[in-house]
Amino acid sequence: MVSSQEVLEFLLTIPKGKVTTYKALAERFHTHPRAIASIMKHNSLPQKYPCYKVVAADGKLSGYSGDGGVKKKKLLLEKESISIENGKVDSSLIMH
Repeated sequence: MVSSQEVLEFLLTIPKGKVTTYKALAERFHTHPRAIASIMKHNSLPQKYPCYKVVAADGKLSGYSGDGGVKKKKLLLEKESISIENGKVDSSLIMH
């Protein structure tokens, strides 16, 4: 089973202006995307571990359980100069 801490620590390696996906993390850690989503949901230190930088495989801003929900996720991504159009991150900004 994947370690939540290991996944959260990996988030710290995502460069500014880039995101990753639940699917990419699941493949990296040999688990299911829903397991990754659960780890993100239970991230008790979102200020330290940037779970907002994880998006759906198609770039959609799905799932953010932090204060403000997906609207807050969008604001946090835009602060990093990540452009969002029609609710999706530009695919060139997604790390696989």
